[in-house]
Amino acid sequence: MNSPDAIVIGGGTGGYSTALRAAALGLDVVLVERDKVGGTCLHRGCIPSKAMLHAAELVDGIAEARERWGVKATLDTVDWPALVATRDDIVSRNHRGVEAHLAHAGVRVVRGSARLTGSRSVRVAGVDGEPGGYDLSARRGLVLATGSRPRTLPGLAPDGRRVVTSDDALFAPGLPASVLVLGGGAIGVEYASFHRSLGADVTLVEAADRIVPLEDADVSRHLTRGLKKRGIDVRSGTRLLDAEVLDDGVRAHLRTARGETLTVEAERLLVAVGRAPVTDGLDVAAAGLSTDERGFVVPADWDRLETAVPGVHVVGDLLPPPSLGLAHASFAEGLLVAETLAGVPSAPVDYAAVPRVTYSSPQTAAVGLTEAEARARGHEVVADSMPLTAVAKGMVHGQGGMVKVVTEAGGGRVLGVHLVGPHVSEMIAESQLIVGWDAEPLDVARHVHPHPTLSEAVGEVFLTLAGRGLHRQ
Repeated sequence: MNSPDAIVIGGGTGGYSTALRAAALGLDVVLVERDKVGGTCLHRGCIPSKAMLHAAELVDGIAEARERWGVKATLDTVDWPALVATRDDIVSRNHRGVEAHLAHAGVRVVRGSARLTGSRSVRVAGVDGEPGGYDLSARRGLVLATGSRPRTLPGLAPDGRRVVTSDDALFAPGLPASVLVLGGGAIGVEYASFHRSLGADVTLVEAADRIVPLEDADVSRHLTRGLKKRGIDVRSGTRLLDAEVLDDGVRAHLRTARGETLTVEAERLLVAVGRAPVTDGLDVAAAGLSTDERGFVVPADWDRLETAVPGVHVVGDLLPPPSLGLAHASFAEGLLVAETLAGVPSAPVDYAAVPRVTYSSPQTAAVGLTEAEARARGHEVVADSMPLTAVAKGMVHGQGGMVKVVTEAGGGRVLGVHLVGPHVSEMIAESQLIVGWDAEPLDVARHVHPHPTLSEAVGEVFLTLAGRGLHRQ
């Protein structure tokens, strides 16, 4: 028990995927987790938020049925406790599934708080009444997977009621009538979309000159248009000056892109300005490690995700860019590290080929380089795009959106694919393979996309880029 092959600290997506793969390869693994296996993604992030966004999509469907299709449906009320119960049941079943999977794989899960005492040794203290005092030493390697927490703003302490972070927004009491969302990245946009669907007045504030600023500029433009069409007040290039908590809400003063001062009052303020890596209590210095100025643990070898201390690896949100802070990226990182520890050849994670999705309404999905990134890296670029409403299924959905493809000039490699619209999160997997396999437009144009589907728009863009335009000249 005290000398396993591998010790994994942190049971989120990066940690438990490392443990599962390592155990499958025959390694003896101990996983130390101070809360619940599954981490932020399962318990406070990806899974509960997408459950709530699905409920929001159903509410939107009622409005569309009535206003667009002549189906005289009305929304009586949202039974918040029932909605929450369904969400929690989904989370609970997933949690039990992860626990069972780890047990079946032979991974020993230790509940406790880990502190490094050496390059491969750990002291585990008990938490919440669990016994502690374990001293563990890894024979092959140590994996750090302690995740991240929401960043906060100075002078604006979250209270879980009036001022909330993305970790506790879904668990705050009831549905607010109005919400001010600070941060126009994927998390902020998703929460703005959710609250708007359930009837709240929403103001979305982003300090950069456009929302989802890491995505292609055309994605930001189409998403902004879609959110504004739904009645969300999108304020890009706008900064928070100060905020005060009132008895019945929050009053914030903002500086707009035009230099004007704007006062916004809302029942709830949601801070979604990014996430920070968690290393408190870990004592990374005891293992000969240090963090950078942002708190990340930087690998010395990105091909193995190994630090400057041999045998100590990092996965998940502890990694700085180019890692993406996404659950599915951490799955890939966990596989890589487990296979490295087991001595099995493993390809490095190709972060450019990892899809990025925003589950708002409309959704965004992308993989590869934006047009600006491709040009900045010296590529001679050809980009082509078309609206989803140019295909029949896009007209059926009636939500707008677009497909954009960025390629090397002269029919060269596909560098990036960018989508906005309904259900594009389910469409991006094809483009992941296109980018990941260095395909060219003609390679894709040889294959037939089903008609009528939204994916047909992807096929049409590639046909055009390959000089075989069908419905487009």
